[in-house]
Amino acid sequence: MSADLILAIDQGTTGSTCLLVDTELRVLAKANHEFPQHFPRPGWVEHDPEELWASVLHSIVDVLGRVDAPVERIAAIGITNQRETSLLWDRKTSQPLHRALVWQDRRTADTCAQLEAAGHQARVRELTGLVLDPYFSATKIAWVLDHVDGARARAEAGQLAAGTIDTYLLWRLTGGAVHATEPSNASRTLLWPLCGGGWSDEMCERMRVPRALLPEVRPCAGEFGRTRGVPGLPDGIPICGIAGDQQSALFGQACFEVGQAKCTYGTGAFALLNTGTRAVPSEHGLLTTVGWQLGDVTTYCLEGSSFMAGAVVQWLRDQLGLIARASDVEALARSVDDSDGVVLVPAHAGLGAPHWRPDARGLIRGITRGTGRGHLARAALEGIALQIADLLEAMAADLGAPLELLRVDGGAAANDLLMQMQSDLLGIPLDRPTMLESTALGAISLAGLGVGLWPDTTALRRAWQRDRQFTPAGDPAKMDALRKAWRAALACA
Repeated sequence: MSADLILAIDQGTTGSTCLLVDTELRVLAKANHEFPQHFPRPGWVEHDPEELWASVLHSIVDVLGRVDAPVERIAAIGITNQRETSLLWDRKTSQPLHRALVWQDRRTADTCAQLEAAGHQARVRELTGLVLDPYFSATKIAWVLDHVDGARARAEAGQLAAGTIDTYLLWRLTGGAVHATEPSNASRTLLWPLCGGGWSDEMCERMRVPRALLPEVRPCAGEFGRTRGVPGLPDGIPICGIAGDQQSALFGQACFEVGQAKCTYGTGAFALLNTGTRAVPSEHGLLTTVGWQLGDVTTYCLEGSSFMAGAVVQWLRDQLGLIARASDVEALARSVDDSDGVVLVPAHAGLGAPHWRPDARGLIRGITRGTGRGHLARAALEGIALQIADLLEAMAADLGAPLELLRVDGGAAANDLLMQMQSDLLGIPLDRPTMLESTALGAISLAGLGVGLWPDTTALRRAWQRDRQFTPAGDPAKMDALRKAWRAALACA
C-alpha cells in the first residue's frame, strides 16, 4: 500500500482544523474543533495548552473517521499555526508553566514602550525586521519567566522549553522527542536575525530570554520528527512541513514569484508580499520577515497585519448580538445601500501595521438616530477592508510600484461583499481561489515536498485554481470620501 496522503494540522486562534489531502491536492476530509478563549483582564488573551491540544486530537480523530482510508496511507504530517502565541513547559513532564499568551495579548505594552523609550527600536528593526510591540513572542516569554515563581532559575538551568505553537505541537506529536521550529515562526519572536545564523545573543539578552529555552531551527520542508504516543495515530508518521500560518498561506497561494501578494482574512487580516531572497526594509510601518526556507535558500516577505478582521464579526455576534451566525453579516450589511456615515475602527486589540499603536481601542463614529443594525454591519466590513487598504498602500510605497493583483483567502474571503469592497478601495483585481484553506494548503505543500511526494513547486503552481475574480466597480469619489472619514476616525481611536 502506497503512502500518498498528507494530514495537515492548522492550529488557529479560535480552533484547530485538520485536513486529509491527496497528491492532487483534493481535500478528502476536513474537521474543526473550537476551544475556549480566556480573557483574565482587559487586553489579556490566553489559551489553555491542554484545551488547545485536545482540540487538535479531536480534529485528527474526526478527520480520519470521515474517510475510508487506512492511516497507513498517510505519508506525512504538515503543521501550520498561529504564530506569535507562546508558552513554556517543563522538559521532563511536558506540563505548561502558564497558559499560552496569545498574539493578541497586550499585557507587555509597557515593557515594549520602555524598550522603545530607551532607544532600542532602530536596532530591533535592523536585526529582526520587526518593531517593539507586545504582538511578538519575546516579551510574552519574559513575562511568564517574571511572573511564575522559580521559572527564570529553572529556565537558566535548562529545565524548561519555550516555543510558539508549532514547537509545542511538534513536542506533543513526538512524545517530547523533538524541540524544534523553523524560520517563519522564529522570525516572529524578536529573537531571530533576518540574516539567519541562529538565535541572536544580543536580542536574547535585551529581551531577557535565556537561550537554553529556545528550540532548534530547521528548514520548513524536511523531516522534523515522527509521531509517538498520539491518540488516533500510529507511531512513526513523519512530520515533514511546518510554517507559520501567514507564510503558509502565501506558499499555499503559490505566490512563489517576487511581487506576488496575498491577504488572509481570518481572526485577523494579514497581507504578505514575496520579495524573493532579498530582505527589503520597510520605511512605511510594515514588517520584514522570513517567508520560508527550502534547503539553504530563504525567501523573504513584507508583511502588514491587522489584529481584528473575522474577530470583528465575532464581536458583532457574541458581544452585540446583531447576528446569530458569522455568515449572516453579509446579508445584514447588504440590507442598506451604505453605512450612512458610520465608521467602525476595529482597534479592539490595538492597531497593527502600519500604525503600531497598541494603546488604540475600537471606535464607532458617526452614529445618528437613523443608524441601524445594517449600518453597523456594513461599517464593520468597511473597517476590515479599510485596514487592508492602508497595508497595501504602505506595501506599494515600499516597493516603489503599485500592486497589480491580490490573492485572497481565509474564512472571511467567502464574503462577496467584503471582497468587492476591498477591490473597490484598492482599485485592483482580487483573485479568490477554489480552496480557501490556503493556510492548511501551504503546510500540506511543504510536507509533500519534505517527504518527496513532489520534487519541486511546479506541480503546486499548476494546482492553484481561481474561483472568482473581483474587479473595481466603486465610485472613486465615494471611495475617497470613505478613506477621508476613515482617517479622521483613526485619529480618534
